[in-house]
Amino acid sequence: MALRSFARHHALSVAPLLARVRASFQGFGASGFIARAASGSPWRAPVAALCLTGLVTACSLPVHTDASAEAPDPFNPAATQLLDNTTWELTSWKQADGTLRDVPHGDNGEPVTLTLSTANGQRRASGFSGCNRYMGTYALKDGKLSFGPLAGTRMACATLGGQIEGAYLDALAHIDRTGVQMRAPQELQLIPDNGDTLTFARRGQ
Repeated sequence: MALRSFARHHALSVAPLLARVRASFQGFGASGFIARAASGSPWRAPVAALCLTGLVTACSLPVHTDASAEAPDPFNPAATQLLDNTTWELTSWKQADGTLRDVPHGDNGEPVTLTLSTANGQRRASGFSGCNRYMGTYALKDGKLSFGPLAGTRMACATLGGQIEGAYLDALAHIDRTGVQMRAPQELQLIPDNGDTLTFARRGQ
């Protein structure tokens, strides 16, 4: 409306006014546009300044990206439904008193892992527990990951990986809370009823 009033004040229609603005802007940078406008008809300089102000304002608008967004609550019950068909590696084990427990690899350097698959139409869990391989079923209910009885190979290991195996499998059998973070870096947290926190990193993303 202000532009139309301005055009009427100078006995110009809106269409010719806009056409002149476009013609003046073509082939010039912002500074050249204003300089040319200022040296011409009296209406061009204010319009040039208005256009430049609009461009600067548009360029300075805040941009909201996923990286700047607040991370979602990992203990949101809905997040556990994203665990189907994922594989995880145990990277950290914090005990209830705040101390960190060593997370060793097996004899061949293989880390402790957890795979959750629905490939056969049933939720099946499998992985490496530090010495042996294990398998069984899992469920996702009420925002928590839980496991049925887990079976595994029975190889004896005197290594550090073998020493953590029993505690790891016991933790899987007594999960109290489950945290899932699918925003990079993707993490899975399993908190058994003794208050420990087992943190896993996503593999094969």
